[in-house]
Amino acid sequence: MWGGIILAVSDGFAAYLTGGFSWLRFFGLFAIGSTLYAVEIPTFFAWLENYTKIHFTSFKRKIIKAVAVVIFFNPIWLFRHFAFIDIFTGQFDLINLHLLQTASLSYLINIPMSLIGNYIIQNVIALDWRFIASSIYSAIMIIYFALSQVYFQ
Repeated sequence: MWGGIILAVSDGFAAYLTGGFSWLRFFGLFAIGSTLYAVEIPTFFAWLENYTKIHFTSFKRKIIKAVAVVIFFNPIWLFRHFAFIDIFTGQFDLINLHLLQTASLSYLINIPMSLIGNYIIQNVIALDWRFIASSIYSAIMIIYFALSQVYFQ
């Protein structure tokens, strides 16, 4: 539930800032955050923790975990997230290659901050709390993504 609450509230705030708030979007993203994201993200974090523990040691392991998370949340992942927003706002015509370009630009600009944030999440926060920590970090990034979807189009 926390993933859905954090996602819906942060996106709701971003949508309000950009003039695109709707209750359907709010509850749609709550559902996505509480189900799909709440399953796929902790599963990936657990797999990454186990994989790097077996194959790498020390500092290299820490760097690989941060880079792997940045790669996981790639332009295709962002495209899907933006597409969910467009679906829940009834803007199906916006789901096209231009949206992928927006997601790619947003992703590229965000890489330095994402590396730092994900390094901290993957190497300072205990595995059981990483999804919540990632959700809180994502709350900040959701505002950025919502703004980027408006300003990078």
